[in-house]
Amino acid sequence: MLNRKLKLVLLPLDERPCNRLFPQHLFQHDGVELVVPETLGDKKQPADLEKVDQFLLNACRDADGLVLSLDTLLYGGLVPSRIHHKTPEELEPRMDIIRRLKQENPRLLIYGFQVVMRCPDYSSDDEEPDYYEQYGEQIHRAGEVLHRSRLGLCGDQELKVMLEEIDQDKLKDYVDRRSCNLQQNYRALELVEQGVLDALVIPQDDSAAYGYAAMDQQSVRDKIARKGLMRDVLMYPGADEVGLTLLARMLNHMAGRKPKVYVKYAAEGAKSVLPIYEGCSLDTTIRNQLLSAGCQITDSYENADIILAVTAPAERIEEAVQQPSQARGYCVERSLPELVDFVEERVREGRIVTIADNAYGNGGEMLLIRMLNRAHLLDEVAGYAGWNTSANTLGTAIAEGVDAYHFGITQSHQNFLVERYIEDAGYCGMVRARITRILSQYGMNYFDVREQDGVVSAKVRQELERFTREELSSIAPRVELHQVWMPWRRMFEVGLDASIRPQLLA
Repeated sequence: MLNRKLKLVLLPLDERPCNRLFPQHLFQHDGVELVVPETLGDKKQPADLEKVDQFLLNACRDADGLVLSLDTLLYGGLVPSRIHHKTPEELEPRMDIIRRLKQENPRLLIYGFQVVMRCPDYSSDDEEPDYYEQYGEQIHRAGEVLHRSRLGLCGDQELKVMLEEIDQDKLKDYVDRRSCNLQQNYRALELVEQGVLDALVIPQDDSAAYGYAAMDQQSVRDKIARKGLMRDVLMYPGADEVGLTLLARMLNHMAGRKPKVYVKYAAEGAKSVLPIYEGCSLDTTIRNQLLSAGCQITDSYENADIILAVTAPAERIEEAVQQPSQARGYCVERSLPELVDFVEERVREGRIVTIADNAYGNGGEMLLIRMLNRAHLLDEVAGYAGWNTSANTLGTAIAEGVDAYHFGITQSHQNFLVERYIEDAGYCGMVRARITRILSQYGMNYFDVREQDGVVSAKVRQELERFTREELSSIAPRVELHQVWMPWRRMFEVGLDASIRPQLLA
């Protein structure tokens, strides 16, 4: 539907595959040149900001659009945004680079995204400052009590006792960084107001009801409302999928289209469910995700360009490692057979169907995979995602639908789809827990597997190949797993490269 080749530039949130490789694997087509930096950072090691600047200035000079992570532009990545020691004065020139990009290429469409700094409720320094290992839970609790105190929900004495228990130097370091980052959120709103940024997403990486993050999010939300930017700046749960979402939006905008999307739930009660790690209803998040991707929701699948199938239960969402759940919300108030039957009929009609497998958190649902496999639908649907949070899953599945809408089911699209089955259902849903249980044999643990390519990645590959043979049997003979690695040398995420050979016609 695009009448010319587009050059799009992406500055990802960080170097992890979900941020850097997912967009390339999905959206790189003959009709789209997607340019990303050759090098970024490495977890707590920030990207070289001089190289980031040079990349942007060179790549954007003749580009049609830019999807820009402001956290990478300002701090060198997502984790560096939580541990830096920069001042607002030092960061001021960083934002001016966006103005320069617009001045040098006035036709450049710029969509930005910037996270409000999170505040985890557990003690771990894996992605936080070193002292969070000791004081993390206390810092989170202090923010929660402070917030509740300001709302009149608890007394000042509780706050006083809480603050006395924390190392004041560590708390000051943490609060000062939050304040600095919040000022950059405000500055991003100014760039939208001035037309430098054409759109902005502020994903809610932390959706706790009370605490430092909740206070900052409300402050940003109030400014958005006062400035009248409600349509230009969206806030909703998510983070790692936003690059995909905004690229989908850019394609829709440049094609002059707003695809109509019909949402098919496996359980009607799922609409009001609050997914784990998120703070608003599933239905509200879906509507925001679709709006952010440049789509419109429709109540009729007959009139839809894309059908989004949603597997969430009617009640509380559980972790994938707990599956299969026996809870009523999964087994009684949800009908996977009816959903799969619906998907099968729409596929037979030639419709674009993409599946958001958010039944569980942090992994796909094996019951669904087995039903799709038995029905020979794995390579017939246009999209599947089932990783990390419900919001991550939704954004990825929607992007797959948009890609199919504009470019059809290309070879690269099919490869990405197979990667989602292997990673989301295979690794996240099954293999990760299985390998984690044997790490102690190698003197390793969940947060430290020492290397990207070594004994653990070899074990993971072996298990993923077995998963493919056993659980994806309808397509397994055509699937090849080329590479497996551990990007951040821990178990939470995996990197992989896979492909599927085209189906031979009889």
